[in-house]
This record gives sequence, C-alpha cells and structure tokens, in this order.
Amino acid sequence: MSPAVSLLCLPCAGASATMYLRWRRRLEPWLHILPVELPGRGVRMDEPYATDVETLAARLVEEHAGDMARQPYALFGHSMGALIAYHMAARIGARGLAAPSLLIVSGSPAPARRDPARFDGMDNDQALIDDLRKQGGTPEAVLGSRGLRRFALDTLAADYAMCRAYRYAPRPRLAVPLLVLAGRDDDIAAPAIDAWREETACGIRQAWFEGGHFFVKHREEEVLALIDRSLRPIAQRAGHGSIAFA
Repeated sequence: MSPAVSLLCLPCAGASATMYLRWRRRLEPWLHILPVELPGRGVRMDEPYATDVETLAARLVEEHAGDMARQPYALFGHSMGALIAYHMAARIGARGLAAPSLLIVSGSPAPARRDPARFDGMDNDQALIDDLRKQGGTPEAVLGSRGLRRFALDTLAADYAMCRAYRYAPRPRLAVPLLVLAGRDDDIAAPAIDAWREETACGIRQAWFEGGHFFVKHREEEVLALIDRSLRPIAQRAGHGSIAFA
C-alpha cells in the first residue's frame, strides 16, 4: 500500500529524529512517518545548533516544502518539538503553502504559557543530568557512557538555551485543527495545556495519558493508536477509501 498521509515529527530538546524511527515499524504503511532532523545531531551533526525557534521553523519549512506538497500531511512535535511544529504551521500559513491537515502537539504548554525561567540554572552538567533523570526519557546507558553523555548534555544545553531565549508574540490563529496530548503527572499545569485553544481557529481536542513528561514513550501504544485514529479519516478523504478504521 502506498502512503496516503505524511506525518512530519519534530524531536524534543536534547533528542534527534531517531526518537521516531520505531514509529515506522509500529504504524501501518499508509502513514508515512518523516522524522525531521534538527541541526547539530544525526545526519546534521556538522551543523551548528539552532539558536532561535522561529528562524529554525522557517528553515525547516523550506527544507521540507517538497514533503508537504506531495500529499496530505500532519505535523507532530513533543515538548520543544511541539513549539517548533507550531511555528512551522504559522510559517506555512504566512507563506500561503498547503496547510497541514492536523497539528499534534505533545507534552508542551501553549506558546503563550511557556516560562523561560523553567530553564534558569540549566547551564552546567549536573543540573542537566538531574533534569534528564527527573523527566525520565533518557536511558541510564546514555548517562553512563562518557561519550554519549557528553553529546547528550551539549545538545540539551543548546536546545534549552534556545527555549530560554524564546519570547511569545501574538499572531493570527492557525487555520489548522489541533490535537493536544498531555501527561497527567507532568509538571505542565492543565491551564497551560488548555491555552492551546487560543492558537487555532479550527477546533481543538485534548487527550490525557497516564504518566509524566515522557508519556509519549511510556504509553507509546496508546499514543500511536490515537494518531492512527486521528489521521485515518484524512487518508480516506484523500481517496484511500479502502483504509478501514481499527
């Protein structure tokens, strides 16, 4: 079966596109998973880390314009990736390009509710290690390896610096529906999740999962089932009517 919908996936702070490779094996072939790599990691290891969210989002839109033009597509981002995906959607709208059929934001406060103070003091190795352990998304094998730990901490420090520098500016609401995923035990308060409704003119749904910030990893089966249910109607409207609901 040829893919009917593309899902461009943006990684969280400190991570690379590889965090989504498992999804290619777990989801059906009608859904084309496109992990989006950020500068400074993976195949872009030799590039400098990004320092500005909006500049990065604009660059990613240009780089993936072809992926977004071929068939219906959606955007997914977890944590920092959700913020980048949001700004990609805004940039797409400003450019007059074909809009995503859905924006899925996971484990992130609404842009207007992001607090730069969250990243204060995250400028030394021990603070970063403590934060990684608190969030629960990094294997101890990574932290126990000198080489892997150094790379992980450098990447996380750069991403946190970009997040700390971010300042929200009101803009027109997106002409894109939103699906907001959140963890019940995450530190992100419910009002900061609810505030995503202020960013779209096309409706919003929320889905809460058991677990903390990395519910997307620890509740992967449930998260992927929801993504499947949310994108199947888009595939069917695109002319792949033989795709049955699970």
